[in-house]
Amino acid sequence: MAVNTQFSIAVHVMAGLGYQEGRCVTSAQLAQSVNTSPSFVRRVLAKLSSAGLVHATTGAGGSCGLARDPAKISLLDIYKAVDAPKAFAIHRYREEKACPVSCNIKCALEKVLGKTQKSMETSLGNISLAEVIRDVK
Repeated sequence: MAVNTQFSIAVHVMAGLGYQEGRCVTSAQLAQSVNTSPSFVRRVLAKLSSAGLVHATTGAGGSCGLARDPAKISLLDIYKAVDAPKAFAIHRYREEKACPVSCNIKCALEKVLGKTQKSMETSLGNISLAEVIRDVK
């Protein structure tokens, strides 16, 4: 099963920027921290920038920093900025017409997983980037 790590990488990048306490950082420096390529970090930064969470300058001397106080950025802001996938997905297997469970499980799961997703998003909305940075320090 493929795992999407965009959210955790985005939080890593944002924590890296916040850890610098106002100093601008390059995508190469952030990529070294994440242990990935600068081009991948730039794609994540572009999403964060579009959401108004970071400011970035491009070019050879380009750098970036947080656009807002870390205490005013929630993990939900970051989650939405990178368009991370839902926590769970329902399988796409064809239903078996002879089986009542197979015919009704997707509808039943949609309710449960919808509640779970909402609960997770509420939790992320209550955690600030500042809290993550404090834990890193």
